[in-house]
Amino acid sequence: MAKRLHLGKENLVYLGLWFIMFLTPVLTQYSRSHNSGIDFSWDEVFNIWKVYAAYLVVFIIHNFMLAPILIHRHKKVMYFATTLCLIGVFIVYHCTQRPNLPHPPGPPPHKMEMRDEAHRHPHKGMEPDHAQRPPFDKWEKGHGPKEESQNGKHRREELPPLFFGQRDIIGAIVVILLIGMNLGIKLYFKSEERIKEMEILERQNLEQQLEYLKFQINPHFFMNTLNNIHALVDIEPEKAKSTILELSKLMRYVLYEGAKQTVPLSRDIEFLNNYITLMRLRYSEKVKINIDFPSIVPDTAIPPMLFITFVENAFKHGVSYQKESFINIKMNIDEQHINFTCRNSKYPKTTTEQGGVGLANVKQRLELIYRENYMLNINDGEQEYDVDLTIPLQLNNIHHPNT
Repeated sequence: MAKRLHLGKENLVYLGLWFIMFLTPVLTQYSRSHNSGIDFSWDEVFNIWKVYAAYLVVFIIHNFMLAPILIHRHKKVMYFATTLCLIGVFIVYHCTQRPNLPHPPGPPPHKMEMRDEAHRHPHKGMEPDHAQRPPFDKWEKGHGPKEESQNGKHRREELPPLFFGQRDIIGAIVVILLIGMNLGIKLYFKSEERIKEMEILERQNLEQQLEYLKFQINPHFFMNTLNNIHALVDIEPEKAKSTILELSKLMRYVLYEGAKQTVPLSRDIEFLNNYITLMRLRYSEKVKINIDFPSIVPDTAIPPMLFITFVENAFKHGVSYQKESFINIKMNIDEQHINFTCRNSKYPKTTTEQGGVGLANVKQRLELIYRENYMLNINDGEQEYDVDLTIPLQLNNIHHPNT
């Protein structure tokens, strides 16, 4: 579809250029007849169109037969050889089609010169007539004009020469420029077509990468949540039951909303609240959890599960059962940006559990989706871990694979 669209645009450019070219003689004749009072001459227009027709034939042959050899088949030697042959044929045609030039009525130029010389030197001896002009056979063979007399009028005929004249050089230059113009336009539209193809491939690649990241995030999230429920089953069975209900809400969001490209910001904030509620059931009052989400959320959308990774890491690595711990989560929204901060206490790891998959994925998602339109600062201190993320509020700042 895109290839046909580019071909249609290219043909429209050619039609427009040739239409203007063939219309120019008509407008010139009209302007001259209107301003100078000279009669409009269709004969002159047709004569110019006849010349243009030769250039049009060269263009058609090059555009539909020769240029594809270079553009699509990439055979440079064959293209240049056939193009040179086409230019050569055009030059031969151009030379052989040179029109006869009639001499204006009156004596031939050399006769007029002899007459003027006789008036200036009346007493000068007359030379034989055969010394004043070349032999007759040379005039007949094309070495000079042949004179004839018809009804008292002289006429001079010129045979078309086989060598370049000024007119032939100009014609050759014009046809070379015409071929160059045709080739340049074709290469331009070919490059545009390749750019579109690369964009499509890039979008497909981004979509595959994002789907792969979602595939990794979802099991990672469920694994952490199920570990939390497992811990509650032995400690507080009743809380474990409540946790399972909260988990069902989270699963519904992950399965149905997480598969979408964007979700309402209000739904993602609700998802964060449900997750934090689930995690509160597990920890005692030694863990201070402070949440500050805006009460009024604008009607905008963001990629799903963008903030949950930072919250997960805060509960996973920032909570100690022996010491007091804190987790502070805050979100500010202005007219242009969403600012998300997550600060938590930090303690040395007591297990050999490997992590970091979710954090690496969220960084890659931010890079793929927002490009240079986001800011992520992470401060990994000795006793505190701080995350500060700012993303655009408007969707037009999101680079989406399917847009």
